[in-house]
Amino acid sequence: MTISFDDFKKVEIRIGTVRLAERVPDADKLLRLEVDFDEESPRQILSGIAEHVKPEDLVGRQFPFVTNLEPRVIRGLISNGMILAVGEGSTFALLSPTRFVDSGSHIR
Repeated sequence: MTISFDDFKKVEIRIGTVRLAERVPDADKLLRLEVDFDEESPRQILSGIAEHVKPEDLVGRQFPFVTNLEPRVIRGLISNGMILAVGEGSTFALLSPTRFVDSGSHIR
């Protein structure tokens, strides 16, 4: 399926700095992240990546996130974005800038 460039421009992708990462109780795959986008307060983002990464390895690191998704309730918690990753199983990897950038920077 293809989308128009105008549709693609609707997706807001920004770099966020993970300030807190923890497992969601009673959920094998779910992590709760608090992510700094240089806004008034960090955003809570839930992600099903717990099988692939240790929460403590994410803190202080930067990743691209889709930031204009409609909020979604997962296991009673509100998620306000989505981290971008690639692959599955042994090929899973998180995407990350090659150097530190300002939190909230837009992907262009």
